[in-house]
Amino acid sequence: MESKLNELLAKRRSIYALGDQVNVQPEEIFDLVKTTVRNSPSAFNSQTVRAVVLFNQSSDKVWDIVEETLQKIVKDPAAFQKTKKKIASFRAGYGTILYLTDTETVHKLEKQFPSYAANFGPWAEQAIGGAQQAVWAALAEQGIGASLQHYNPLIDDAIHEAFNLPASWQLRAEMPFGSIEAPAGKKDYLAESDVFKLIN
Repeated sequence: MESKLNELLAKRRSIYALGDQVNVQPEEIFDLVKTTVRNSPSAFNSQTVRAVVLFNQSSDKVWDIVEETLQKIVKDPAAFQKTKKKIASFRAGYGTILYLTDTETVHKLEKQFPSYAANFGPWAEQAIGGAQQAVWAALAEQGIGASLQHYNPLIDDAIHEAFNLPASWQLRAEMPFGSIEAPAGKKDYLAESDVFKLIN
């Protein structure tokens, strides 16, 4: 069975060689992210996903924070040079999306539905994962490359301070995006028998 969606999902890859040669205006990308996140599902329609879309110096600031934070942690100079080069590849992109979970909404639901209280945290993770994949695919459809990074919680406080974010917004991932300057590497898959089971 053919699926245009699967073609798009296959096009969505982790692109690490990013550039800023994107012929889409920031406002258009912001609208794309807004629409895509709004159309992504969440348990109890809780809508716990928050997204901050950054361009220009604001985007660079994210990776400046990452670099400054890791410089304090990575003691080996040679290892840090590799880290610095990796961070520079993210900074070279067109923008960055911060994905966050509104923990205030999660806690309200835990109190409102105590029988399901233990599930609202994991369900919020499912919601943000679905939103990330959807945005990633939507960017790929526009020919824009991206990858998903996780420097939280190391950078949480500095990010909140730099962009004046609500305390209840918990940072979960960072997505640098931009023009595709080099294709993604080969993708390997687990054996189907280790992943899938058909039961009639």
